[in-house]
This record gives sequence, C-alpha cells and structure tokens, in this order.
Amino acid sequence: LFTPHFVSKHSLSSSSFSSFIILSHPQSVQKCSLFNTGSNSWCELSLSLPRVLSSPLSSNLLSSSKGLLCFSIPRSSCFVVYNLLAKSLRRVNFPTCLFDYESLTMVSTDNGFKLFVLSSAGSSNQALVYSSTVCSWRRFEGSTQILSESCHQKGVFYNGCLFFTTLEPFHVVYFHLESGRWEGSTAVLPRDLTFVRVASDGYQKLYLIAGVGTSGISRSIKIWELGKDEDQGVDYWVEVETLPEMICRKFVSVCYHNYEHVYCFWHQGLICLGCYTWPEMLYFKVSRGTWHWLPK
Repeated sequence: LFTPHFVSKHSLSSSSFSSFIILSHPQSVQKCSLFNTGSNSWCELSLSLPRVLSSPLSSNLLSSSKGLLCFSIPRSSCFVVYNLLAKSLRRVNFPTCLFDYESLTMVSTDNGFKLFVLSSAGSSNQALVYSSTVCSWRRFEGSTQILSESCHQKGVFYNGCLFFTTLEPFHVVYFHLESGRWEGSTAVLPRDLTFVRVASDGYQKLYLIAGVGTSGISRSIKIWELGKDEDQGVDYWVEVETLPEMICRKFVSVCYHNYEHVYCFWHQGLICLGCYTWPEMLYFKVSRGTWHWLPK
C-alpha cells in the first residue's frame, strides 16, 4: 500500500476528491486500485501506469510522495519518477554506474522532489540526496544504525528531517536533508517495547507506534506523540492512544509476532498500520480517536 496525495482538481468519473490510497501489487502491475478515504470505499475505476512501468517484471515501486511514484527498473542505471496527476516521467540517473543501494525514500517539495538513498560500498556507508531542482546528487556519511537489516521502514519526513527506527536496542535517529547531519532523538522511549515505528504529517506532528510486552510478545499496541518542553529544551513522548484489545489480538496473530513485517504510514489525518503478510490494514482517525479496518 502506498499513499499519494492528489490535489482536489483531480477527478475520476463524476466525483472529485482530494486524497486516496493506492493499492499496488507486484502480480498486478498494469492497474492500481484506488481507495477513497473520504467515502471510505474502493473506487470503481483504477489507475493505469505507463507501459514502461506496467509490463510484468519490468519495474519495482520503491517509494511514493504526494502523487509521485519512484520506480527502479531491472538492468537499468536510473530511477524513474512518475507523476500520476501530470502523467509524466522523469529519469534520475544513478550517481555511479555500479550503484548498490539499501533503501530509498522520496520526499515531495514545493518545487520538486528529493530522493534519499542509503548505500553501502565495501566498508563505507553513504547517504545520498538527489534534488530535482538542481538535478544532482550530494554525498554524506551514512549511518550504520539503520543500514541493511536494521532498516525496516522508509524514512519518515518531519520538520526538514527523515526519521528512522532501528532494531533492538530500539532508537529513533534522524537525518537533516539540507546539512546531511545525523542525530539521535533525545526523547526517551517507553519501556518494554517489542517493535517501533514512526509516522508524521510532515511538519507539525510526529508519532511513535509501538508494541508493548515482554519476551518479544506484544500485549498491547500504543501510539505516542512527540512533545517539546520549550523551557527545558527537551523532547518527550506522550501516550495518546491504545489499540482496543480485540483488534490488537487479531493484528498480532496475523503478524505471527514477526514484527519485521509491520509497516506504518501517515495519510491525511490517518495513522495506517498493516502487515506485509496480511491483506487487511488498520487505520486510526486521529481527529476522532477511532480505529477501523480498511474494507476489502
């Protein structure tokens, strides 16, 4: 599941809506199903991708941001960024001919987009940032904390930085997109966590979504919001929600307590939570404080 954000002028059939979730499946690359978050229903129409991206085994969807989709194409030396609204393609050449990367995150900006890539070359780790405004890559020092197996989710954009979570011992670290500096969050994490994810609206709110339990078994799933004490100059996590017990039992059972499969993202006032091995998805309406399953 990916979450492009469309402007309200974009319409399908006779209705116009501002945002929806796209369902993309590797075995059905020709069409993408659309879920209207306003009406809480699946749309009758689906989106078609260009031929270069929709042929079987021809592309891999890596990241999305506000209507932009970033693909990799096997045996090519570039990424492909597709604008769903304008139906236009842009090829972004790799920084080097033989380019081995671990993870990619795309961030839409007011005048284009940025690509953030983690790469390991031999014994060195690098973070690379591509800017569509200057059409060039910048190289920075990487972070061993989140490379390879530790990077189990895309970077989450918040207040000019990309936030990541690590495997145990759990940490929240972030990368400044402009300066290329890495830092660790000073907010102390809650105790007895079994897995950790973050989600953000991009600018004002950063959330921590985590399982709480012992011996690697989640007994509950909670949401915290990042708070700031301006006088003391410190950050802290404030608990705001607990997943209802019956829903929590179902969710952890479909994960088989293998939390590496858990993904999480923010979409238009919703905190979405799912498992890559299960076709259903949970979402939390922040404004109403209610939990719902995405209808099949």
